[in-house]
Amino acid sequence: MKKTILLLIVFCSFSVFIAGCAGKDASPPGGNNAAGNEKNAEVDLTLLSSTMIYAQVSNMLANPDEYMGKTIRMNGLYYSSYYDMTKTRYHYVVIEDATACCAQGLEFIWNGKHAYPRDYPEENAKIEIIGVFDSYDELGKTYYYIDIDGILEVG
Repeated sequence: MKKTILLLIVFCSFSVFIAGCAGKDASPPGGNNAAGNEKNAEVDLTLLSSTMIYAQVSNMLANPDEYMGKTIRMNGLYYSSYYDMTKTRYHYVVIEDATACCAQGLEFIWNGKHAYPRDYPEENAKIEIIGVFDSYDELGKTYYYIDIDGILEVG
């Protein structure tokens, strides 16, 4: 139920009108080795303004087939939640729009064995991840996530 509510909030935020977007000229923290991963990102959200990131993530969730299998780099705030029905803890990177009125998040799954909370950042820590956009089916629904090899804390 909590995951459904979180997804409803995410999808409801699609209706926010996005204007006045501009990209940053800065390189992403960690260069091409963010989160301990040598992959080059096909979609690098770290180079965009917060409003553009918000719009891009909204587009990724609205049109997931266009991003399936692509390498995504993004940064934002770490958030996790536990869902009793699946007995699973889910991990997210959350991005706020420029006015900080709305948040958009993407789930990520960290490859390997990692214990929560020991191996994960503190809640609301700034992180950067890079990985492959993918999906899984659970409880009759399709969910989208980024399959990552590491997490880089950036501030």
